[in-house]
Amino acid sequence: MIVLHARPSPGFRAAVDTIFGKDVVVHVDEAAPLDSVAGEITALLHVLTPVTADFIASAPNLRLIQKLGVGVNTIALDAARAHGTAVCNMPGTNSQAVAEMALSLMMAVLRRTCFFDARTRAGEGWTADPSELDNVGEVAGRTVGLVGIGNSAQRLAPVLAALGARVVYTARSKREVPYEYLPLDQLLAQSDIVSLHIPLTEETRGLIDPTAMKPGAVLINTARGELVDEGRLVAALASGHLRGAGLDVFAAEPVPADNPLLGLTNVVLAPHIAWLTPETLVRSLKVAHENCRRLTAGEPLLHQVV
Repeated sequence: MIVLHARPSPGFRAAVDTIFGKDVVVHVDEAAPLDSVAGEITALLHVLTPVTADFIASAPNLRLIQKLGVGVNTIALDAARAHGTAVCNMPGTNSQAVAEMALSLMMAVLRRTCFFDARTRAGEGWTADPSELDNVGEVAGRTVGLVGIGNSAQRLAPVLAALGARVVYTARSKREVPYEYLPLDQLLAQSDIVSLHIPLTEETRGLIDPTAMKPGAVLINTARGELVDEGRLVAALASGHLRGAGLDVFAAEPVPADNPLLGLTNVVLAPHIAWLTPETLVRSLKVAHENCRRLTAGEPLLHQVV
């Protein structure tokens, strides 16, 4: 049995049915436990709900955990390895969507789109204090620092350069790309906009200290919330040390109603959907289908992590 653990939209469900066939994949709501079908699952199509060691132990026939995306930090990898369960991801399938979302968040923060949208809807579009317009700006002429230079960052960088930004990056090592490499501390100190494009690991957890960023800078995070010290981020935004932030990911998801980020007007928020477009889902399902076929055929799997 192949199980998709998600709450699919009608379009997503139709794509699953087209690619896998209606009788192959069982859909389970993300909030519902998998206990009732654990004994039958051979392949799990995983989105965001954590795949725990307890669940893996309860699924004797589980042979594949297929992440529909890149980050595998929500999967108990050691438990999967001990269980003899393969874990695969699919780098590159969501890079276009993530790059576009990062760009849209940059624009929304710089142009204060949400702030002015709310005022316009309230019939107050022309009544804001003129000083509010001092807090908008353009990408052109700004330094944009990319933390990580993988697939999504490499799609984003030339667009930023075409708009007139100076693009710099940091990574574990220099890459053959036409952008300037800087150590992380220098990138944070120099960049007017910092955009995160790295996975969450024990080495990267809490890597970004917002107070080390350039005064007046903008933080964009479409990667993982725990890359950033969220408490310091709130303080930096509330104090004005940072101009603003565009966040698609958070330390705790879904975002608790009492998270202070929700009350800040210089923050643009989204519920971890940077990757989620119909185009990404079709690309992802095709990779997942191919890996399920390979699993049955005993062939090497694509993008195997464990």
